[in-house]
Amino acid sequence: MSKTKYIFVTGGVTSSLGKGIISSSIAKLLVARGFSVTIQKLDPYINIDPGTLNPYEHGECFVTDDGAETDLDLGHYERFSNMPTSQANNVTTGVIYQSVITKERKGEYLGETVQVIPHITDEIKYRIKLLANRGNYDFIITEIGGTVGDIESLPFIEAVRQLRWELGKNCVVVHLTLVPYLAAAGELKTKPTQHSVKTLLESGVQPDIIVCRTEKHLSEGIRNKIALFCNVTPSCVIECIDADTIYDVPILMHKENLDLEILKSTQMPCDKEPDLRDWEKFIYTLKHPSGEVSIGLIGKYVELKDAYKSITESFIHAGTANEVRVKLQTFHSEFINDSNVKEKLGNLDGILVAPGFGERGIEGKITAIRFAREHKIPFFGICLGMQCAVIEFGRNILGLKGAHSTEFDKSTHYPVIDMMEMQKKISGLGGTMRLGAYPCRLSPGSRLVEIYQAETISERHRHRYEFNNEYLELYRNGGMIPVGLNEKDNLIEIIELKGHPWFIGVQFLPEFKSTVAHPHPLFVSFVKAAKENHNK
Repeated sequence: MSKTKYIFVTGGVTSSLGKGIISSSIAKLLVARGFSVTIQKLDPYINIDPGTLNPYEHGECFVTDDGAETDLDLGHYERFSNMPTSQANNVTTGVIYQSVITKERKGEYLGETVQVIPHITDEIKYRIKLLANRGNYDFIITEIGGTVGDIESLPFIEAVRQLRWELGKNCVVVHLTLVPYLAAAGELKTKPTQHSVKTLLESGVQPDIIVCRTEKHLSEGIRNKIALFCNVTPSCVIECIDADTIYDVPILMHKENLDLEILKSTQMPCDKEPDLRDWEKFIYTLKHPSGEVSIGLIGKYVELKDAYKSITESFIHAGTANEVRVKLQTFHSEFINDSNVKEKLGNLDGILVAPGFGERGIEGKITAIRFAREHKIPFFGICLGMQCAVIEFGRNILGLKGAHSTEFDKSTHYPVIDMMEMQKKISGLGGTMRLGAYPCRLSPGSRLVEIYQAETISERHRHRYEFNNEYLELYRNGGMIPVGLNEKDNLIEIIELKGHPWFIGVQFLPEFKSTVAHPHPLFVSFVKAAKENHNK
C-alpha cells in the first residue's frame, strides 16, 4: 500500500457528541483488520496546549511518552488502539499561529503578506501530514475539535477542503452529528443534521459518511431522508445509538459497517474481517462481573468527571481483569476532616488519593491517607497523592511537626517534599515540569517487582516537586520504604509502607499507560487488594 489514507472526523449540531470515541472506534476496527493506524487531534483553542488550562475548563491533561501535554481524547486513542501517541498527535491553533509567526519573524516568507490562506492552512496541512513522514501508516485519523460553524474551526475545515482535492480517493470525511428525539412529538428529527451538513458544505467540504448520534433506532425512512438531503448513499448513514459503555461503540460501528464504508471510500482491501475476540471478551467480563468493590477517589475536581478520566478508565480495565465491578465513589478532599472521615470513608474497600496542583483540599487528602493507614485499608497515592502520604507519615509517625511540601508552605521546618533543583530557576508556566516517560529501577524482592514482573519500568510524569532525599534514611527506618528510584537523578519514584496490606505511593501517573489490551499492573494489583479487603 503505497499511500497513506487520511480520515477526517468532524462534528456538528453540538459539542460533546463523542468525536474522540468515534475516532478511537474507527482506529480499533482498522487495527483489528491488520492496518497500521495513528490518530491526531486538532484543537481550535489558542492555548499552545492544555498544560496551563484549569481542569474545570478542559478536563484532564493527558501526557505522552515524549512529554507532550495534550487533550484527553489522546487517552481514548491509546486505550482503544493500544498505540502510543506523541507531540505530533495533538495540534492547537496556538501552535499553528506560533509556528507561522516564528517563520515570519525569521524571514522565511520572503516579505510576503502572511494570511490565513495560504500560510495558516499550509501549516495545518503540514502538521496533518507530519505523522505520515514519521511512520509507515496505512491510515491517519484526524479529529477536528469543536463544531462546524465555529469561527475557531474555520481554518481547519478549510485545510480539510484543500486536502480533499489534493488527496482524492486517499481521503474520507466522516461527519458526526445528532438526530434528537422529541418526546412531545414522539419523533426523531433530522433537521439539525441537515443544517449541520449544510454548514459543512458552505465551507466546501462534502462528508462521505454521516454518523448519527441518537437515543432511538433510525428507521430506513430516516436513513434515506438524511442520505437524500446530505448527498450520501443510505449505506453511508451510520446509526450510533447510545451505548451502555464507550467500549461498546467499536462493536456497534462494525455492525453498522462503518469500517467497511471507510475502506470502500478509500479503495482499500476489505476482504479480511476484524479480529475482535479479545475486545468482545473484555466487554463480556465488564458486563458480567462476579462481584463489586467500593473504591473512594479523593480529589479536588471530583464534580467534573473528565478531570480524572484516565483514572476512572483504568479502574474499568483493572476491575475487568479482576472480574469485579469497581464502584468508584468520589469525595471532595476540601470537605474531609477528622470529624467526618470515618463516616465518609469507613465502608470503602480501597482509597485512592488523586494527583493535582495547589493547596486547596490538601489537609483533607492527608486526613484520608491517615485513615487508610491506620485502618489497614488498601491505599494508592498518585503524584500529589504520594506526596501527601509522605507528609502524613512524617507528621504522625516520625514526629516531624508541621512537615509539608514547599509547594504549600515555603517556611516549613521539615520540607519533606521540595522542588527539583533544576526547576528552582524557572519562572512562568507551560512545559516547565518534569514531563513524559522516565525509567525507574525497582528494589529487588519488593512487592513492586512482583506487581510489574520487571526490575526496570518506564512511567509518565507531570510534576515539579519530589521527595526530599535529606529525609530518606529517617523514612526508611520508620517503615516507609523507597522501592522505586530514578537512578540518573537519584529521585524517589515509589514508596511502600511496611506492615500494611497494600499501601503504595507513586510519583508518576500510571493511569496514562492503562489500555484495554494491557490494564496497568498497579491498578490491577490495587483492585485485587480491595477485593480481598472486601471479602474479609
